[in-house]
Amino acid sequence: MKVEKLNSGYGKLQILFDIDLEVPRGEITTIVGPNGSGKSTFLKSLFGLTDIFSGRITYQGKDITYIPPHEKTKMGISYLPQTNNVFTNLTVRENLRIAGYILNGEELEERINFALEVFPELRGILDRKAGSLSGGQRQMLAMATALVRKTKILMLDEPTAQLSPKLAQVIFDKIVELRDNYDITPLLVEQNAKRALEISDVGYMFVSGRVAYGGSAESLLNHEKFQSYFLGVVGIEEC
Repeated sequence: MKVEKLNSGYGKLQILFDIDLEVPRGEITTIVGPNGSGKSTFLKSLFGLTDIFSGRITYQGKDITYIPPHEKTKMGISYLPQTNNVFTNLTVRENLRIAGYILNGEELEERINFALEVFPELRGILDRKAGSLSGGQRQMLAMATALVRKTKILMLDEPTAQLSPKLAQVIFDKIVELRDNYDITPLLVEQNAKRALEISDVGYMFVSGRVAYGGSAESLLNHEKFQSYFLGVVGIEEC
């Protein structure tokens, strides 16, 4: 996926300014930055949930800038928000089945079985309501629903938010597994910046709605001003 000179926001309020960014296939790309820097808005813009003022988003050579979310889902692009990413009043099994609503019966069962192979932790709780799950279980369920939908690019907004360090590590390990074993390209927005960049291939820093830094995740992680970037102390002109 490639983003060129993207300007977007909500109504007349512009949040993102001239964003240039690439998401290489088969690599983990992580976006970090201070609160209010436009990270979540960027994911929503890619998925078609904001107003695009100008710029271009391409996927596999096709312009998808103004394609609606349900069409992007059919193309293999999934977006999991930080909250409200599962149906809490439905069981785990029902969430998985709804995720594959466009599939026929046999194919749906195959995709659910595949998702449960990746997330075997869900097998023993298929009949539990999603609202009763722990934060880690709920995040795994959300990711599993994306697998049912034949996802190729998985956009995750704060997947480890409010999780214990142990559970956060489980989620990070799953993200690496998706990249390494299942030809899925994860795109993360994360406040757990150091750990996220440690598992990533590509890293971007957003500051005040602009790309302040982009390059290898290692180079961003080791940048001398990384802490200043993350705390929002350094302005865009200094990066």
